[in-house]
Amino acid sequence: MTNEEEKLLNELKDAIVSCQEDEAKVKAQEILKAGIDPIFTLQTVMTESARIIGEKFDNGEYFLPHLVMAGDAMMAASAILEKAIPKESNIKKVVVIATVEADMHSVGKNIVGMMLKASGFEVHDLGVDVKSSEIIRRAQELNADFIALSSLLTTTMPYQREVIDELKAYGIRDRFKVVVGGGPVRKDWADKIGADGYGKDAIEAVKVFKQLAGME
Repeated sequence: MTNEEEKLLNELKDAIVSCQEDEAKVKAQEILKAGIDPIFTLQTVMTESARIIGEKFDNGEYFLPHLVMAGDAMMAASAILEKAIPKESNIKKVVVIATVEADMHSVGKNIVGMMLKASGFEVHDLGVDVKSSEIIRRAQELNADFIALSSLLTTTMPYQREVIDELKAYGIRDRFKVVVGGGPVRKDWADKIGADGYGKDAIEAVKVFKQLAGME
């Protein structure tokens, strides 16, 4: 990678972290014009941006409005990059993704969703603060293959378990592969609640989805 390409990637990251949506869109276009791989950009810049934003939130430097504005900048840039990614039309696995009830965090979920789309999955993002019953209803309605659950607060992690427990209660647990993730979530928690997969970050999460889908 040339110094100029690295500079462009850093400028996109800085624009996202500083919540500058218009600047992020400009930098995304410049990255495509420079011939930088959009998938590589999504995997590196977006993941690093989310890490920095999360740290600023944890340190009290950023608050919810900052998360929303940074998320908007990230989504705007990602939409431009996604259009340049050739879609793998032979893959038809359907993913329903959501941040669980009482949790308003969206950045990590958004990155995973974008990277899954880039990998050929059909992704339906239900948003944040979504009740377990609504997640299940939409998964059934869309005939989904996967349910992806994000939780960024330890207090909302039990809702990941609730989705799995309700699937069992309805007798439809085997219909869906459930993948969990989020800042406080660890593999031992995923194992404890009976999830099918866990990703510590977006890159690992996509690998898990591909493995469960028989693509790797």
